Amino acid sequence: MPDKRIRNRLAALILGAAAFALSGSAMADPPTRAARLGYISGGVSFSPAGENDWVHGSINRPLTSGDRLWATPGARAELQIGAAAVRLSGSTSVTLLNLDDRVTQFELAQGTLNIRVRRLGPNQVFEIDTPNLAFSLRRAGDYRIEVDPADDVTTVLVREGEAEVYGEGAAYTIRRRQAYSYYATGLRDYESIDLPRADEFDRWSIDRDRRAERSVSLRYVSPDVIGYEDLDANGTWRTFSGYGNVWVPTRVAAGWAPYRDGHWSWVEPWGWTWVDDAPWGFAVSHYGRWANLSGTWGWVPGPARQQAVYAPALVAFVGGSNFRLSIPSGNVGAVAWFPLGPRDVYRPSYAVSRDYFTRVNSSNTVINNVNITNLYNNSSVSNITYVNQQVPGAVVAVPTAAFVQSQPVSRVALRLNAAQIVNAPVSAVAAVAPVQRSVIGAAAPVARPAMTVVERRVVVRTALPPAPVAFAARESALAVAPGTPLAPAEVQRLKPLAAAVPTPQVVVAAPAKPAVPMAAAEPSKPVPATDARGEGRPAQQRGRPGQVAPPQAAPPVVAPPADPRATPVRRGRAEQPVVAPEATVKPQPAPPAPVVAPAPVVAPPVDPRATPVRRGRAEQPVIAPQATVTPQPAAQPLVKPQPAPQPIPQPPTAAPAEQRPPPGQRGRPEPKEQAAAQPPAQVQSTPGAPSAPNVGQRGRAPKPGAHRAEDKRTPEQIKQDEQQQDDEKKGRKSN
Repeated sequence: MPDKRIRNRLAALILGAAAFALSGSAMADPPTRAARLGYISGGVSFSPAGENDWVHGSINRPLTSGDRLWATPGARAELQIGAAAVRLSGSTSVTLLNLDDRVTQFELAQGTLNIRVRRLGPNQVFEIDTPNLAFSLRRAGDYRIEVDPADDVTTVLVREGEAEVYGEGAAYTIRRRQAYSYYATGLRDYESIDLPRADEFDRWSIDRDRRAERSVSLRYVSPDVIGYEDLDANGTWRTFSGYGNVWVPTRVAAGWAPYRDGHWSWVEPWGWTWVDDAPWGFAVSHYGRWANLSGTWGWVPGPARQQAVYAPALVAFVGGSNFRLSIPSGNVGAVAWFPLGPRDVYRPSYAVSRDYFTRVNSSNTVINNVNITNLYNNSSVSNITYVNQQVPGAVVAVPTAAFVQSQPVSRVALRLNAAQIVNAPVSAVAAVAPVQRSVIGAAAPVARPAMTVVERRVVVRTALPPAPVAFAARESALAVAPGTPLAPAEVQRLKPLAAAVPTPQVVVAAPAKPAVPMAAAEPSKPVPATDARGEGRPAQQRGRPGQVAPPQAAPPVVAPPADPRATPVRRGRAEQPVVAPEATVKPQPAPPAPVVAPAPVVAPPVDPRATPVRRGRAEQPVIAPQATVTPQPAAQPLVKPQPAPQPIPQPPTAAPAEQRPPPGQRGRPEPKEQAAAQPPAQVQSTPGAPSAPNVGQRGRAPKPGAHRAEDKRTPEQIKQDEQQQDDEKKGRKSN
């Protein structure tokens, strides 16, 4: 039996080493960034990738592809991803579909998100997928997305920046200060709405943005360090010889040491990951190094001008797989660790390429690249001196059972003496296999969103990665090489063994044409209308099925500020008055003979077959827009027609049949900037040709004889003129 166990153990080690080498040669590096659950207020539930369990969300939990969040009614949460913040309002269901170095992709099944992106690279993708559309951010800016839980509608607002919406066979560009509500998945049924007034959720988001943008710590750290703004109120920055700028915490207990207040979780693809309890604990746990400065711990960040690379925990483990400690109840298996110091090389427990190995070290400390390369090429080197290993109180140890069960370290930490750790080997891996509780955490189960929400249809633009595999299918494979995560290729081979996890129905948006701008109409005076409830609210501009945006580009249209007295409609949308577009005069055919008075241009009549508004709203016919054309001066007579007149030049024509009006508008109104520079359309005359009749502001043609000069004299003037003519006649007779 002992020989059999030894043979099995050797086989397991060989398989683990082979998996390590295979993944390293394939350079299947994990992402250099993770999302952080940086703020929680109220009930926020969390479900790890591939699992059906839901537990209380914990602050500073790193999130990756496949993780899900549910904010209960009245709750709020904030996710931080590099230079972006995604904030959840109450009754919001979010899944992190994909997160790597290039793609950030969320699913919003229902609820409201506020997104602030401070920086977006040219090749980066930031996408929010909803039941109606895929919302892709094209620039840094401020955005809001709402998915109605009871109606098939998604509302998107672009306060600052630019975005594209993708549906089935259609794609449009939405510019700054534009907002639309879309129904179904074809983007042909929509509403053009005003930007709503800021609500309480918006004001909270603005305060959070200011906090990050005005942070003092941003002067000393890379902007890619997640959670730097939390350092301001919990410590001070000092300058130390040999280290430069150092952050020193001011709200810690006596005898405190880094990586003591928190717990360990198993987060793939990185493996054992530290989750700190302190609100400021994320940045100092996953970036930089710790130094003991005359008995005071200080955090030393990496180079401020270099992109920071996330690490699950910048520590070294003590004791190896057979490490045991004596406690009053006897000897127990234990796991111990200490923080890496400045210039210490971090050796990941997961397989990485040389490039990743260099970046994760050079971005988190100032270190000689020769030392980094030597340790990468000689991973078996053990005679390394770590400065913090000998610092009193730096090494923290807990029983192995508490470690794998994600229990709070500060409650179960073991007392150590120098003799127990001075000769213990140091390893890069905590050689302990995870269990189910390591993935879910020790938090209590909580309510989850309804299955109808989790399995709701979603439209995507960017291809999704492979579905996450449940831990139950990976557990036995992870026990082969304890503490080392599985390579991606090995995980995919286990996929058929995974338990069924509810997933949304995916609809891939593949428009035939690239996105085209959506131009908003120029606002005018409100026209009262009545909705289905008879509340007499101003109507909103509503598109008709089948309308698409014009293929030509349009400059950004700045919408007017929202009326603070406007009554909001459901889903938090502000009311918008009916927008009266400018007249679009249809071209008339050239006359075959001299024309004295061509037929006037009359606005089309009301279409009695207009498509009604769906979802219980009042059926409203499509009303033809009124012509608004500047009339010609009536004081000058028109030119008389010649025997052989030239054809009447045609006014600006509307879009041809294949280029329909843009969504949310009838006709093609000029954007606000162009409308200010160009007068309304006028029918011009050509020398030698009869002039077209002027069209009144309500689209009526002038009456016959209207081309004659109008007599504007008063009755008294007429009487005086007649008397003067009589006097002149009498004078001529007398002469």
